[in-house]
Amino acid sequence: MRKTHLTALVIAALTGLWLLSGWLTADEDVAEHPTLAAANVRAAAILGDRAPTAVRARVIRAEALPEQVKVRGYTQNKRTVEVRAETSGRVVERPVERGDRVAAGALLCRLAVEDRDARVNEAQEATYQALIEYRGAERLKDRGFQSETAIAQARARLAAAQARLEGAKLDVERTRIRAPFAGVVEETGLEIGDYVQPGTSCASIVDLHPMLLVGRVSERDVARVADGASAIGLLAHGDTVAGSVTFVGQQAAAGTRTYRVEVTVPNPDYALRSGITTEIDIEVGDIAAHKISPSVLALDDEGRVGVRVVAEDQVQFRRVDIIADDSDGVWITGLDPVTTLITVGAQFVVAGERVRVELEGAGPASGGASS
Repeated sequence: MRKTHLTALVIAALTGLWLLSGWLTADEDVAEHPTLAAANVRAAAILGDRAPTAVRARVIRAEALPEQVKVRGYTQNKRTVEVRAETSGRVVERPVERGDRVAAGALLCRLAVEDRDARVNEAQEATYQALIEYRGAERLKDRGFQSETAIAQARARLAAAQARLEGAKLDVERTRIRAPFAGVVEETGLEIGDYVQPGTSCASIVDLHPMLLVGRVSERDVARVADGASAIGLLAHGDTVAGSVTFVGQQAAAGTRTYRVEVTVPNPDYALRSGITTEIDIEVGDIAAHKISPSVLALDDEGRVGVRVVAEDQVQFRRVDIIADDSDGVWITGLDPVTTLITVGAQFVVAGERVRVELEGAGPASGGASS
């Protein structure tokens, strides 16, 4: 056997023995890595013989925070009406344009009167004649020269003449097409010179005051939303509006199992437009919550958010839920109504460790208020 082959065989044998020795002793050499909770317990045991760590804390008390149901929706004008002609004729005036604000009763279109005034005069004369005939019949009846049938016929002729007069006057009034309510002219359908028939659209009027915020609430939350509940709407362009719930639907949408909710908000200056995406927060009650600085929040082994508090002179980790945030802090739930919250030094202590507490605004104290 060549010398090189012998050398290679020796190296391979030594390598195999080295690998085998590592496999045989693997159970003895592998170290277990304790969890953060176990490490905290060990550290607390080690620190048990040491002087308590100094921390700063603050006694916080729960406050009533309005609980809200968040709904994604949009703005919607309360009504849109196509104002249509009720008689035929030629358009001789249209004093409005698209975008104009109009008051209730404002003139939108005017049709030619033509012979309508003449028909009114004719109906007035016919009514006067029928009235004279009826009065004459009444006088003859008193003298015994007129029957009940003749009296009834005279009364019927008078009523028919009066009805024709009212119809003629109404036909004249219908030549003036007016806005049924205050709003904004969205569309115009006629021009001067157009000949219209009954049912032809003169203009479309949009009612913008009040405005509606429309959204859909899940079947889980719909029972908590009540008529009259306060609501805030955050519009897509950043403005906020306030109103109250005025409608909660009774039937769920077939596809989503959600219920329509409407919030009415004032819009007297017509600043709000219809169709703007809106985040709607509807108040459904109050919840006890604490307001804290985000800097005191921490995570446990499972990644849950919590805070370190002092109870019975020891540090405890309490899991919390963040339910809202402000510019100067966050609102959390999960703590006792009165809690001693560690505000400075929380990162240097572990659960179970005894501490020396200095309350904010007070001198040093042993431990803290019981949570």
